[in-house]
Amino acid sequence: MSAALAVEAEEYLGWLSNERGRAPHTIASYRADLSGFAAWLGARGTDLLGAGSAEVAAYLAHLRDDLGRASSTCARVAVSLRGLYRFLVAEDLAQSDPAGALDVPRARAGLPRALRRDQIELLLASPAGDSPVALRDRAMLEVLYGMGLRAGELTALSLGDVDLGERLMRVWGKGGKERVVPVGRHAAAAVGDWLSGAGRGAMTPASWRSRDDAAAMFLSARGRRITRQGLWLVVRRHGERVGLGPDQLTTHVLRHSCATHMLDGGADIRSVQELLGHASISSTQRYTAVSQERLTEVYRQAHPRARY
Repeated sequence: MSAALAVEAEEYLGWLSNERGRAPHTIASYRADLSGFAAWLGARGTDLLGAGSAEVAAYLAHLRDDLGRASSTCARVAVSLRGLYRFLVAEDLAQSDPAGALDVPRARAGLPRALRRDQIELLLASPAGDSPVALRDRAMLEVLYGMGLRAGELTALSLGDVDLGERLMRVWGKGGKERVVPVGRHAAAAVGDWLSGAGRGAMTPASWRSRDDAAAMFLSARGRRITRQGLWLVVRRHGERVGLGPDQLTTHVLRHSCATHMLDGGADIRSVQELLGHASISSTQRYTAVSQERLTEVYRQAHPRARY
């Protein structure tokens, strides 16, 4: 029995595919593991975000004792659950890790995946027209790719965080760490269009639900601060329009594409580290491997003495 996965779990699977480089068959196994757990939880009146350590332990015991699953299968499910909840905690989508006590091996990290520049151009052109939704979606996509923001960083943006005159943006990263990043020409134009009366002004409700909503940079159709789930659906909708499925495009992929394309264009690694808000240079160094891989591929294809 399977169950539809929550948006947060879909985000995790997209992150596994695009940032950690997991193969499609691996993603399918993770999806089956999480769907099975979600179905089991649903029958007990809760869900993935409401599960505690007792439910995790009970489910693994159910697989082993009631269904007679092999120890290797139980270990794989434990890896799936441990990875999911680590991701949720790291992304501030969960307060605690109910699978934190599980003793499971850590998988080797793959290389992050980036879109080609022609794919980026198609995606950024997807929100066509001058409707408020199109103006909002275009601005969000330009900001995600242009500044390499995390999903949570974009949804946390408030009106006071953006200075279009100086083309600067204040971003609140993990752990409440503040950084100021430059706003590119295209992103600044898209944000300016969104902040006009035809954009955000047209989506402003008759009365605000809260001060936080009133201060929000990006709004939902209901006039509230857009959520991570809402942003995820926007990215997925425009990805599907240009032929990019959820296994190819997530908010993480736009962040990776920003970093990879900057390094391809000659940016130094320290600058990319500052832009992305990485606490450690080792996080940024993963992108240099991607750029080196592309350089090697181009060299082998283009140089007459490199072909074989």
